[in-house]
Amino acid sequence: MPQENSAAKVLYHLKHDILTGFFGAGHKLKMSVLKARYNVGVNPLREALSQLVVMQLVQVQDQRGYRVCPVTRVELIDIYHTRAQIESLCVGLAIQRGDEAWEADIVAAAYRLHSNAGLLQADGDLQAWEQLHQQFHYSIVIGCGSEELLRVRLNLYEKASRYRNLWLTHNAGHAAFDVNQMEHEQLVSAVLARDLEVAQKLISQHILVPSRVLQELI
Repeated sequence: MPQENSAAKVLYHLKHDILTGFFGAGHKLKMSVLKARYNVGVNPLREALSQLVVMQLVQVQDQRGYRVCPVTRVELIDIYHTRAQIESLCVGLAIQRGDEAWEADIVAAAYRLHSNAGLLQADGDLQAWEQLHQQFHYSIVIGCGSEELLRVRLNLYEKASRYRNLWLTHNAGHAAFDVNQMEHEQLVSAVLARDLEVAQKLISQHILVPSRVLQELI
């Protein structure tokens, strides 16, 4: 396999492992462990790690290799408040521009998310639920019709993933998930009713409330 393909492959998998918490905040990334896990050589690993440094997911430590970036309250607040602004903008534009097919996709994504609520139990597959959760929110914002805005949104969504997974882990099986599901239903109702003001308020609250809980965990 060409080196560039190997680097792209390991970048994808290592990034996923960091975002989902397999390699937690502050974890030392040993070359020997990474080589064995991803079945690649040192050069593709270094290239992938360099890109993750640019993405601010990995730190370089002088003479001590690489380490997953820590999670901090300052970063948490910055990411979540910026996310709330961007997501609200996407939702507003989607309500203005979305068509009937867009509405149907939202209903379908909401149904899949609701029907798999059992994944939220303490022994459930939280990552499977998170994937459905991501698809649900994307079904709404895709209606905004702006590729540039969606790229900015995706970058923020990924940066928030480590914090979101921390919230998921600490709230699995708790009442917080019931509230979360109710918020989804309210959001769908507002979006389908084309109530821009209410929908933007709901999505902003939906993003910011967990961030306040997370501040107590960091």
